[in-house]
Amino acid sequence: MPRQVDYYFSFQSPWAYIGHGPFRKVVSTYDLKVNLKPVVLVDLFSETGGLPLMKRHPVRQRYRMVELQRWRDKRGLTFHLQPKNWPFNARLADGVVIAAVEAGLDPDKYMRRAFAAVWEDQLNMADPETIAKVADAAGLPGKKLAERSASEAIGAVYEQNRQDAIASDVFGSPVYVLDGEVFWGQDRIELLADALKSGRKAYSSQV
Repeated sequence: MPRQVDYYFSFQSPWAYIGHGPFRKVVSTYDLKVNLKPVVLVDLFSETGGLPLMKRHPVRQRYRMVELQRWRDKRGLTFHLQPKNWPFNARLADGVVIAAVEAGLDPDKYMRRAFAAVWEDQLNMADPETIAKVADAAGLPGKKLAERSASEAIGAVYEQNRQDAIASDVFGSPVYVLDGEVFWGQDRIELLADALKSGRKAYSSQV
């Protein structure tokens, strides 16, 4: 049986975008089963004591911009620090992932294209037609999935992901949860790989 990782993310998150490629390499290396859990970030922040970007102290906002540039170089990416159509309501774009999984489809190519659509191409990923085109380009039935994403059923799964996140001590994006151990941020991917390589038991806050 392959080991499982719960992957919490949103296309709203630049850190999820930056870490997606390296995370998929870890998934491939260790033959992991990934439980994709798109989650609304604003609610998650508010419930766990975090602040939306524009409400953070200017010192933290400035430092974030420096970190984005560092990791852009580190990961060999080219993207906009402040994309034209960001921030945006990621509900529909995130929901396509849920809808694809529901339909038995692999959403990874869509995820890669959707992250790039936001951060590289500056597309409006709150727009259903744009989302459908991105999904089509990934080989998925874009219009069908975009329409399904807007449904109450997909919204209910999205809400359940939020509840699962809170119950699992998840408070941001991206987060990778292995055997109950939370790895927050794309800069923890190497630590996730170390845990998988060693086969150690999960660390816990209960010491």
